[in-house]
Amino acid sequence: MSEDWQSYVQRIEDLAGRSGLKFHPVDFEAVPDTFMMEIAVYGLPVRMPHWSFGVRYIYQLIQRHMGNSRLFEVVFPGNPGHAYLAASNGLAENILVTAHVLGHADFSRNNLLFRRCQEQVSERIVEHAANHARQIQQAIETYGMQRVEVVLDAALALEQHIDVDQSLRRERYPEYAAQAKPLVDDAFRKRFASLDPTAASTGMETKKRAPVPPHSERDLLWFIANYAPEMESWERDIFLAVREESFYFYPVFATQIMNEGWASYWHARLLREASFIPQQAYVDAIKCHSDVVRPVAADQQVALNINPYHLGFAMWEKIVEKEGMDAARDIMQQDDDFGFIRNHLTRELAEELGLFRFSARSDGQVKVLETDLTALHEAVLSPKYNFGAPMVAATHIRNDGTLELTHDNSVDGRGLDLERSRRVLDYVQRVWRRPIVLTTVNQAGSTLELTAP
Repeated sequence: MSEDWQSYVQRIEDLAGRSGLKFHPVDFEAVPDTFMMEIAVYGLPVRMPHWSFGVRYIYQLIQRHMGNSRLFEVVFPGNPGHAYLAASNGLAENILVTAHVLGHADFSRNNLLFRRCQEQVSERIVEHAANHARQIQQAIETYGMQRVEVVLDAALALEQHIDVDQSLRRERYPEYAAQAKPLVDDAFRKRFASLDPTAASTGMETKKRAPVPPHSERDLLWFIANYAPEMESWERDIFLAVREESFYFYPVFATQIMNEGWASYWHARLLREASFIPQQAYVDAIKCHSDVVRPVAADQQVALNINPYHLGFAMWEKIVEKEGMDAARDIMQQDDDFGFIRNHLTRELAEELGLFRFSARSDGQVKVLETDLTALHEAVLSPKYNFGAPMVAATHIRNDGTLELTHDNSVDGRGLDLERSRRVLDYVQRVWRRPIVLTTVNQAGSTLELTAP
């Protein structure tokens, strides 16, 4: 690959700054395509070792060989940010990717969800994750690969089960339940309360232990790390390391449509304004842009199958056109995909983009199947509820240590994959070291219990 693209990085950064983008410095690096796939699969350049990442790598490799997948870049927000570009990219592709990365960098520095999660985790997540990997390697050397893998199996099976509304470094539950005190609002009641015979005879208040958990707890990584009956400290550290990295990944997941659309809007705009780019490179970059933001074609179009680059790009173009850049930046800072889609994916734009469900017959006839805008919003957003995972919470620990979990499908209407659920329960039971009972519903809506062991 030619190194000429690096001579354009500073000029594109200067143009982005003059255009109003505000971003932390970004380290750009060209890497082999195989390393690109490893980064994409592991989620970070260096991460804890586990067999599941190998399975994902093989899947990505097959997808690429079938022509279904091509990675131009992988970006890690932070201060500084890190951008890895595929060594197979041409000059035009890297010019476009550089502009695209700066759009991401502007988004991650200024979006409130990104800022809140990065402040709790670290703005240097690449180095932070490398430290986690070293800690786990030390655990492998001390306790053996088999024992460490048991813990990683359970932790990574639960990596989506966090609660980002809670603090990353939250305290354990109070040991005792709060005492309900009667209101004492006049001299007579105060004197009467002081004559409480129970208090007078014992000289102390009776404390009642609080139940564990005191409420449904959906942060399963935190809960198990803190309340598993026999979990050792090094096992707890692995659970908390996985949880910490999940806090980092959550904003990427929760703002994908906004974020990819914002980066695509800005790479298109910066390309148009970059008079210093050679004509042929500009033409090639625009062709590449068209490929990135094209809709997904199929015989039956469903909102779930849309290209997030295409939808986000179209929405930001419409917002800037109608409301101006200041309003667009306010939306970028405040929203996640839930607010973005529900507030700004209008019926007009949905019809223009052909997002309503329709079927296309072989004879060319097109039939619209659904035009409900709310249903369209929910179809786009339903995979995003609860970090894409079923809503499962810890609800009770029995006297014998049995952990009760409850699946709530009322929010997203999704059922459980029973085979996968049984496998996850087996993983978790090995670190909980007591029975686990998961209550869910079957296809008929009847209560169903899964147990381990």
